[in-house]
Amino acid sequence: MVGPPGTGKSLLASRMLALLPPLTEEEALEVASVYSVKGETLNAEKFMHRHLRSPHHTSSAIALIGGGSNPVPGEISLAHNGILFLDELPEFGRKALDVLREPLETGDVHISRASGSATYPANFQLIAAMNPSPTGDIDDNRLSPQQQLNYLNRLSGPLLDRIDIQVEVPRLPDYDLPIAKPSADDSMHRVRQEVADTRHIQLMRQGKPNAALSAGELAAICKVSEGDLRFLKAAAKQLNLSMRVFHRTLKVARTIADLHREEAVSRAHISEALGYRALDNLIKQLSSC
Repeated sequence: MVGPPGTGKSLLASRMLALLPPLTEEEALEVASVYSVKGETLNAEKFMHRHLRSPHHTSSAIALIGGGSNPVPGEISLAHNGILFLDELPEFGRKALDVLREPLETGDVHISRASGSATYPANFQLIAAMNPSPTGDIDDNRLSPQQQLNYLNRLSGPLLDRIDIQVEVPRLPDYDLPIAKPSADDSMHRVRQEVADTRHIQLMRQGKPNAALSAGELAAICKVSEGDLRFLKAAAKQLNLSMRVFHRTLKVARTIADLHREEAVSRAHISEALGYRALDNLIKQLSSC
């Protein structure tokens, strides 16, 4: 999520946890095992609940990935089967961020030390938030486009390729006081049910979520027409997307189609998925200045 301070990015991230399905018994035991190895206490009342880990941006690479003389799990393993929320993403060290690349692909992390090696699970949902400029707002005219671009370039291309959805969170046009609505819980329940139904569709169709599809499965699962596939290829070439982003964009389009209960992926779904590349578009905009 990219947007100026105070637009609700952290609030949105915290609400994402409520949209995830409850842990299965097997998943809960995996999480409890990681906490046990780390030596952290796990609240028995939240045994079947997913966890949100939010390490500070001063955290080191070892704090994130794990390590030490006797390798212990880090934040990414403590977020296993849950959410890892990284606020102020560019403020994390470049080395700390780049260690996320392997677990984002494989779902586990390998740690080797002189005293031994260990492999810990790290299948987490990454949510990140950032300001578009080190001053907070890209439109405050306090920095040049090149200075803003230098800030964004703290994020490596390979890491950005692994972030499927990049959305802009704009500043609200009016300064209205929020009013609690009685139907807020009902609305959240409906969204949660829609997410659960969509997940059920994916599990019934292919036995796993769309995010876990391999490149070889995309053609059969997505069912894109020749014309729409040509449209996606032309857009990918114009936007200079990597093959990884090309495949991930198709997975996002498949999920959008599932949300609309449509069997095939259409051009409208592909266009919407391509629109979820806000940070890529911002970098291109600043590079052309």
